[in-house]
Amino acid sequence: MTSAWLGWGALCCAVSVVAGAFGAHGLESRLDTDALALWETAARYLMYAGLGVMLMGARSASTTGLPWSPVLLLAGSVVFSGTLFALALGAPRWLGAVTPLGGLGMILGFLFFAWSALRS
Repeated sequence: MTSAWLGWGALCCAVSVVAGAFGAHGLESRLDTDALALWETAARYLMYAGLGVMLMGARSASTTGLPWSPVLLLAGSVVFSGTLFALALGAPRWLGAVTPLGGLGMILGFLFFAWSALRS
């Protein structure tokens, strides 16, 4: 499963770079400042999550106890960044109530990873 997590993390990183470039060059004249800030935040946190998932994938090759860490981080980042991307493009504002759930998934993913690393 290690290589799968490395692949998913790298995919998140690639999507983050594409989204960042698209926001900076393709959306700058179409979105207001607040929407562009949402877009940039979504791209940045997707990069953090991608790097984290790759780290978790590399670490899981040498230890056990990490099964929930990359799952929570990946799912959380999809929800967090996905809702922010959607909000930046004009999705209904109520979708913003879902965004913190993605952030919670990301936080829990990193905490499970920390717990696993500290106990090994």
